[in-house]
Amino acid sequence: MAHDPNSNPDQVWLAIRFWQSAGRFWRGRTAAWAWSLILLLVVIVVLQLVVQYALNYWSRDFFDAFGRRDGSAVWTEVLIFLPLIAASIVLAILSVWARMATQRRWRDWLSRHLIDRWVSDGHYLAPEFASGERQSPEYRIAEDARVATELPVDLGFGLLTALLTGVVFIEVLWRIGGSLTIEADGVFFVLPAYLVIAAILYSATLTMGMLAIARRLPRAVEGKNQAEAELRSMASRLRGVAKGSPAVSMSGAQLRGLRTVLSKVILRWRDLARQLMRFTLLSHANLLIAPAIGWILCAPNYLRGTMTLGEAAQAAAAFVAVQTALNWVVGNYQHLAEWTASVNRVSSLLIIWDEIDTAKSPPQEAEAG
Repeated sequence: MAHDPNSNPDQVWLAIRFWQSAGRFWRGRTAAWAWSLILLLVVIVVLQLVVQYALNYWSRDFFDAFGRRDGSAVWTEVLIFLPLIAASIVLAILSVWARMATQRRWRDWLSRHLIDRWVSDGHYLAPEFASGERQSPEYRIAEDARVATELPVDLGFGLLTALLTGVVFIEVLWRIGGSLTIEADGVFFVLPAYLVIAAILYSATLTMGMLAIARRLPRAVEGKNQAEAELRSMASRLRGVAKGSPAVSMSGAQLRGLRTVLSKVILRWRDLARQLMRFTLLSHANLLIAPAIGWILCAPNYLRGTMTLGEAAQAAAAFVAVQTALNWVVGNYQHLAEWTASVNRVSSLLIIWDEIDTAKSPPQEAEAG
């Protein structure tokens, strides 16, 4: 029985089925090399966080010197800035190499696995005469396998960075921001760690808003990919017919069918555009607003003289770092949608092959993963 990727139980099963096969890359003969790359990525994340932490304190010292109009101190901070930037650039380059090396090897393993399954036991024949989920296995092997192995490495790297960044810079906000004293009708209220509270509330509001306004984005991405695959599949079949019989021209029905599929692709693109516009509404607004909110929140203590200009700059930068870390889901929602869509398509192909094997042999002889 075909599985509907839009139903919740089947969504869970699709994810399980994907990891049954793709996860063997991390457990088999390739495991040692794969996990050594992951260890290198973890080390790079930690070192990048150390540099970011140093840059945060550098911004405090630089702005304090700038506010004092201390030329000597300003130029000293400039000299300190240069090696920090150089270290950040080197680590960024290393992270690109390590991530892409992991992605390349994982994609190679999964693509070979899918190709082996495709050409075995006549599996490559079944999709040629089916529709819907069985169309374009070559597209799924070439494109969806790439996305399904590329994005989890990027997302995992980003999530680890977000978690560590959030922990470190919440401590900075807590210590530098201090408390906020509010007066109302002669009564004073003290709000401790107000910058931490503000960052958490702001991030929670933004995340809930994104999940509400762009909740259909994963389905839109999957629908667009499915329509694109159907268009490629139909065009490939028609080309095969023409090559097999050059004297036979494309019939009116075939041409109308091709145009119908093309219209479906355009409709799916339009639906995806609507969802991305909603996503952009919040993500771009946050990009513009978050830095300003950090400075605005620091303004009361700075104007009272309980916070220096450098500390305000440091706290504002830490606020942006914390809210970016807490809003990791918001920032990567589109990538999560793309990855989910590709995982669903690879998994549904594996499930179809499992069903073919089950129909040909006793259940205990079917492939377990």
